Amino acid sequence: MKPHSIGRAVGIGLRVAGRIAGQHAAAGAEASAGTPAREVASAASQGRAAGQAARGVARGVGGFLRPFARVGGIVWLEVMGVFFALPVVVFAPTLWHFRASWLHGPDHRTFLVTAGIMAVFFYLSVSSFWRARRK
Repeated sequence: MKPHSIGRAVGIGLRVAGRIAGQHAAAGAEASAGTPAREVASAASQGRAAGQAARGVARGVGGFLRPFARVGGIVWLEVMGVFFALPVVVFAPTLWHFRASWLHGPDHRTFLVTAGIMAVFFYLSVSSFWRARRK
């Protein structure tokens, strides 16, 4: 999820929670007998102020975490690139061992399967590092 989307979801949730809290405060103020209308309006304005403060905090936390999310994404792609490179290293001796059977030998199928696995994981490893460098 993008940081902008997370901030939007948190902001909407805080806005709804502030609105509900304001309604509960207004309902509690109306339930008490002899409460002037000025106090009810004050409770509503306090609820709006709390909602604005919560939105400000969410925006500040999101701004603080944005650089860490970028660096974390780059590190994640690089780590995955290394993990995708491991099968290439593990299957390389098998491919070298069956290289003589690449066309018509008795281990032709083993050679082709090993080459296919290595090609897929090599592609995944290189593309992961490529994406990390583009970020």
